[in-house]
Order: sequence, then structure tokens, then C-alpha cells
Amino acid sequence: MTAIDERPALATLSPSRGSDFKSCPLKYRLRVVDRLPEAPTRDATRGTVVHAVLEQLFDLPASERTIERAGDLLAPAWERIAAAEPDVAALFEADDPDLVAWLESARVLLGNYFALEDPARLEPAERELYVTHELPELGVRLHGYVDRLDRSPTGRVRVVDYKTGKAPGVAYEASALFQLKFYALLLWRSEGVIPEALRLIYLGDVVTVDYRPDEDELRRFERTLVALWQAIKRANDTGDWRPRRSALCGWCSFQAYCPEFGGTIPDLPPPRAEPVAEPVAQTGPENVPA
Repeated sequence: MTAIDERPALATLSPSRGSDFKSCPLKYRLRVVDRLPEAPTRDATRGTVVHAVLEQLFDLPASERTIERAGDLLAPAWERIAAAEPDVAALFEADDPDLVAWLESARVLLGNYFALEDPARLEPAERELYVTHELPELGVRLHGYVDRLDRSPTGRVRVVDYKTGKAPGVAYEASALFQLKFYALLLWRSEGVIPEALRLIYLGDVVTVDYRPDEDELRRFERTLVALWQAIKRANDTGDWRPRRSALCGWCSFQAYCPEFGGTIPDLPPPRAEPVAEPVAQTGPENVPA
């Protein structure tokens, strides 16, 4: 296997894949190195559809950003996503009554959003904003997509991330904020602006969680990411991608390859010329802590 630091271009690390390695190095390997396919799930796809509706909602004039209009956008959003991805379309049979109930559950989540925010009073500066920062000394590019970025007239910035699951317990709050701290670091390093607030919107139980980062914390977090990438490189160089059993295992789609569940770890794939990429993967319900 070619070591990560021998690849000719920068490898990449997103908050999702960073969370994968923290929770289980083997899961990271199977997703990023082996690139094993994962079947889409109804829960994860519902999250994708709801995100698409919330993004499209802000394309409308403020007066039209109503709960009824959001509901009207739901079925077309599902149809577009299903048409583009055959595996997603296969989640439901033709005229499947489960589809009606599933769309209704997504409609409930959209209603929960309106209980937390009034989109008619918001004008996001960015939606699905791609942010990135290179650490060339480590051979890695940090990157990710911010659901929504709000900017006030005075220049204050708020990062907003939608979750279609429930808010985690107190013991998992730090893990839940890992993704937003990741985005805050990227914005600070790429734009020189530290977000005034990081907001997680949990649609499953109608909860918002706000957090205010500062420069010292972001510097510490950057050192954490450096250490995390060095650990990934060591695993890559040594081939030691040991599994780590936890409560998250119940949502993992790789149990057939995991010795913790009687599975067999596949042989490493042949080396690739390109840097480590990060294929999109569905990880299960979003209330599961990272």
C-alpha cells in the first residue's frame, strides 16, 4: 500500500471522515482506502431530502418561505434525488405506501424547523458553502460544506448546520460540535474571520445548540486535527487499522468485515496514484454522536 505522504497530491480530510477515524480506524479505512460501497438508507436519504428543501427554500422571496411552501417542495426534491441515484430510488417500490409515510415524516421535520426559525426573516449569505484550508507540511487539505452561513450587517458570522436527528446527550456534546469547530477553523484560516456563533439545529426534537468559539480554542482544535492526521498516516503506513467497538457499531454497515462481529477484514487494495479521496457515505441517523 502506498503511504499517504508518498502520494503526488494533497490528501483530504473532512469532518465526517475525521469523526470516522476517531470512532473506529477500521471504518475509516473501509470507506476511504477500500472505498467499499454502502447502500443508502431511508433515514439518511430523508436527511438529504430535508436539507435540499431547506436550501431551496431560501431561493424563494421572503414572503413565500412558509411551511406550506416548504411542504410543496418536498416531493419534487425526493424525485430529483431518486432520479439521479438509482440506489436511492430503489429504497421504495413503485406505488409503495411506505413512501407516503416516509414523506410525511420528512414533512414533520420541516414543520419542526419552522418552530425554531422564521426563514422569512433570514437572508443567508451562503448555503452549501465549500470551505478549505491546506496543511501542506502534512500533505493534507482540510475541507467541508457548511449548510448555511449567516452574516450580519456588522460583519459577524454564524455557522448553521441542520441535523434531522435528535440532540445528543450531555456526554456527547463535544463530539457533536466537532463538525462545527472544523468549519469554524476553516473559515478562520481561509477568511481570517472567527465565527461569532456555531449553531446546530436538531429537527428531530426541535432543539438548537449554540456555541461561541474563540481564537485560543481554534488553535487548540487545529493542533488536534494535526495529531489526528498524523494518526491516520501512521495507520496507513503500518496497516494497523484496528476496529474500535462502541455504541456506534449498531449503525455501521461494515459489520461483515469487522472481526468484532465475526467478520473478516479484506486485503488492502492495490496502491492508487491519486491522493486519498473521501467518497460520500451515509452513516446512519444524525442523532448518533460522531
